[in-house]
Amino acid sequence: MKVLLVGGGGRENAIAEALVKSGAELYVVAKHVNPGIKRLCKNYGLVKETDVPKVLEHALKWGVELAFIGPEAPLERGIVDILEGKGIPTVGPSKEAAQLETNKAFARQIMEKYEIPGRKMFKVFTNVGEMREWIDNFGKPVVVKPLGLTGGKGVKVVGYQLKDNEEAKEYAKALIEKDGRVLVEERTDGVEFTFQVFTDGKKVIPMPLAQDYPHAYEGDVGPITGGMGSYSCENHLLPFVNKEDYEKAFETLKKIIDAMRKEGIPYKGILYGQFMLAKDEPKIIEFNARFGDPEAMNVLPILKTSLLEITEGIVDGALKKAEFEKKATVVKYLAPKGYPTDPIKGVNVEISEDKIREEGAKVYYASIDENFRMLGSRALAVVGIANSLEEAEKIASAGIKHVRGEIFYRADVGTKESVEKRVRIMNEIRGE
Repeated sequence: MKVLLVGGGGRENAIAEALVKSGAELYVVAKHVNPGIKRLCKNYGLVKETDVPKVLEHALKWGVELAFIGPEAPLERGIVDILEGKGIPTVGPSKEAAQLETNKAFARQIMEKYEIPGRKMFKVFTNVGEMREWIDNFGKPVVVKPLGLTGGKGVKVVGYQLKDNEEAKEYAKALIEKDGRVLVEERTDGVEFTFQVFTDGKKVIPMPLAQDYPHAYEGDVGPITGGMGSYSCENHLLPFVNKEDYEKAFETLKKIIDAMRKEGIPYKGILYGQFMLAKDEPKIIEFNARFGDPEAMNVLPILKTSLLEITEGIVDGALKKAEFEKKATVVKYLAPKGYPTDPIKGVNVEISEDKIREEGAKVYYASIDENFRMLGSRALAVVGIANSLEEAEKIASAGIKHVRGEIFYRADVGTKESVEKRVRIMNEIRGE
């Protein structure tokens, strides 16, 4: 089957590998040539993912039979509606359904209307005076969010980026002046985790849980990035997430899919729930309308079921199963020095893929071109897969030794110490 993949990052490199392994003949459009994806595909078009007419032009020229959308920005532009309007079944939600990610207020309003568990108290403001009054009356620490896409950045929390609610009011005022509106919600203390599912609009199939490391530097400090790495465990849970927490989070995801169908906006594709495990229950921080990056690289290499079979089930409304190996995974992203605030660009890195493979690790390319020059964002990821988290982390770390250049990475991603820290935080919050 001829399959079009839209996107050229590390997430898409993992998707490309899984599709080709499933027997797909792959065609790709992306804004740069990703060397890992290039070697997997039959044809590669250099197109901005958000230039939907150009993407469509390539899809029709190649005669693709199915499309898979990697990043969120083209979903916001309605790429699924446009491709399907031309008879190309597409894995991804419609423009209207993608509002679960592209419009944070929409997601919260749906949750409120259908009384979906995992809700947080929130309000959307267009008026600075009303916003100030609400925060003052609320009296507890808040989170301030732009309503649109932020790429994992732009959200500010009292107690981390913001000193107090006075600073929160100033940031919210700036967003109202810039965007015309802002979302303010209660701050929830806890530990974050990622829960991704496949869905055809009715059936919802879970993937292994993962945990992302969003801060740039070791010890969970520094600016928020797109994610410096992530890990998943062999039992598909996480050390601080018990079976009851898992079931509650899964219920939230199933109920949001059910609510979207009732609203007449069926959601199909991949849904990613970013949860905060709080004292009482997992709370939704945000939904994403696609695979996580890096979390796609945790789940796709251990997917036993054909990804092509899953994608056909999604677009046909006949999703059956998705089985995963009982393996632990650790993803470590390597980024150019200075990332994310002032990254160096155009600098080459040396990568010995053979030696990385000899260590038992995998490499996925992201913001790097076919001449192995870094383009400014996260450049490549090294992934360890093993029967235990400790062993997977060792494999990823060993693989990184065979990459040289002006790069940095978080050595603590997936380590015993960093995981134990998260367990300790959760135990303290829950008084255990």
